[in-house]
Amino acid sequence: MFYHNQEQQKRAQKYRQELDSSGAFNGPIVTDIEPLSEFYQAEGYHQDYYNQHGSQPYCSFVVRPKVEKFRKVFKDKLKPGFSNK
Repeated sequence: MFYHNQEQQKRAQKYRQELDSSGAFNGPIVTDIEPLSEFYQAEGYHQDYYNQHGSQPYCSFVVRPKVEKFRKVFKDKLKPGFSNK
């Protein structure tokens, strides 16, 4: 996870700890939190891929379970009307 400033860094570390403590996953959260150095925008066909191709096998079997766990743990943090695709 990349951050732009100290506030984002602190928030990311806090949420990683909350998720780790929630027991949503069998092992510890190992996601690195690093400062953003360079950013390259992906091609248009990669943008919003999950919402556009959620029925694809990779999305169905790999991505969807992770998204569902995230929504369960952080449901109080989601914006009202957030898509439940």
